Amino acid sequence: MFKKLAQQLRDYDKKTNTAPISVPFAKEFLKPKNKFLNNLSKKAVELYERQQDINHFTKLVLSDPENKSHNKMVNELFEEGVADPFVDEKLADLANNQKFLRDLGLL
Repeated sequence: MFKKLAQQLRDYDKKTNTAPISVPFAKEFLKPKNKFLNNLSKKAVELYERQQDINHFTKLVLSDPENKSHNKMVNELFEEGVADPFVDEKLADLANNQKFLRDLGLL
């Protein structure tokens, strides 16, 4: 990718017959190239952030596979009266709840 960028810069310099720019802010710094670099940089940052999220999630998931504390917490919530979202009656109530559907933007 960087070879392609370097080749584009060389081609542009040959077309304009100018010396290499030593101070990019001294004149408008090749707007088409800037657009290309901005898109390239944005995509590179998105890919890097995605990879970091995957690495972080993987580290969390694999940190202690024997930990079953989440099951205990869910059971405690059900004992306290929190509605089980997997009961068919509760799903039907949610499907017919006008306020809930408005909040989701479905009405």
